[in-house]
Amino acid sequence: MTDSTKAVEYVRSNGKRFLDELKEFVAIPSVSTLDEHKPDVRRAADWVATQLRSIKMKKVMIMPTKGHPVVYGEWLGAGKSAPTVMIYGHYDVQPVDPIQLWKSDPFKPVARGEYLFARGASDMKGQVVASIKAVEAIMRTEGKLPVNIKWLVEGEEEIGSEHLDEFIKKNKKLLACDFCLNPDAGMIAADKPTITTGLRGLAYFELYVYGPDKDLHSGLFGGTIHNPAQALIELIAGMHDKNGKITLPGFYDNVRKLSKKEHEDFKRLPTSNKELIQMTGVPALWGEPKFIPAERVGARPTLEVNGLLSGFTGQGSKTVLPAWAMAKISCRLVPDQTPEETEKQLRAYLKEHAPKTIKWKLTNLHNAGAALTNTESAGVKALSKALETVWGKRPYFKREGGSIGSVVLLQKYVGADSLLTGFGLPDDNVHSPNERLHLPTWYKGIEAFTRFFYNF
Repeated sequence: MTDSTKAVEYVRSNGKRFLDELKEFVAIPSVSTLDEHKPDVRRAADWVATQLRSIKMKKVMIMPTKGHPVVYGEWLGAGKSAPTVMIYGHYDVQPVDPIQLWKSDPFKPVARGEYLFARGASDMKGQVVASIKAVEAIMRTEGKLPVNIKWLVEGEEEIGSEHLDEFIKKNKKLLACDFCLNPDAGMIAADKPTITTGLRGLAYFELYVYGPDKDLHSGLFGGTIHNPAQALIELIAGMHDKNGKITLPGFYDNVRKLSKKEHEDFKRLPTSNKELIQMTGVPALWGEPKFIPAERVGARPTLEVNGLLSGFTGQGSKTVLPAWAMAKISCRLVPDQTPEETEKQLRAYLKEHAPKTIKWKLTNLHNAGAALTNTESAGVKALSKALETVWGKRPYFKREGGSIGSVVLLQKYVGADSLLTGFGLPDDNVHSPNERLHLPTWYKGIEAFTRFFYNF
């Protein structure tokens, strides 16, 4: 089975029906974080399961977790000698607030120009449907697949895949595969096919600094009581040097050096410094001067303040010396850093630098490991060839600055690397009002996935 011609023709001739079915899917308001949408989340799971059964997948199950269910399915007819590909996706979506900024009902999908507007159209119901339709095209034209397939489509990605760890650990034999195709990433631009080869990990903390046992009058006690807000600010300021390098003891000990090839892949990425400034509205870029911005985002660790709270912040004035101050701090981690080591390093920094005039408390709120895919693997080569065939150019290889929980969990429990791709674009308004999907890119994506299975 090496000729994808019939399957590709099927994709091209069924585009309208594929779009109609995507509209059905995104019309289901499967907002995982809101209790009132729990029945809708279940409806979305049912929709995915029905689709898998319709394309002759076997053992299709809606499997319970302590939260929203996972949809599983498989087709193992290619035999034991053929590789097994896990296809990951999620059917849940973000809330639509602020609703008044939407130009149309977020759950009544509408096509305007080249775009389909609806919540979840890009993230990631469009990507789930693209995967399903690629497999459908092969099954309907050939009656069999060139590889074995397993499906894992969860309903909690938008709330941090809260119960996926337990699910994968419990079902690791069922989920055994050679690698995972994960289309929850995206493209740099419509004319720039992209493969994401790495994700940063995360260590997220809450830091409290305590001073007096109650708020004090700053006129009576200022100058003799150390202000917790000032102490917290000074501690945070000392966590970076003047060049943006993080000062936690041992923080960079396990950070991998980039190879020459990796550096060249980063340099090839088309986003310029000027574009980044225009995109973000900042007056100038910031960070370690020895690394280009793409490397700072994808291959270097960070320490960021995500929020600060202390004292009186209401309208007008109140001369208070606050009893406490709090900061939310996150560290994006790269291979081979771990959240556990990062917590030790942050605690060591605080023990060394916190003054005796205050007390502090550090709480670890959330952890995720980093992931890196071998660009010379068979899966990456097969997808790269498929993308190049459809787009007519070699794809771009990038590392994503964020984290995707399923990638690390499948690597940890199943031993499977994830191949990250997808056909969403940077201006799709993901998680924002007026989310949209660029349909010409989406159609190309279905064809690319179809060719990928043959290539592999």
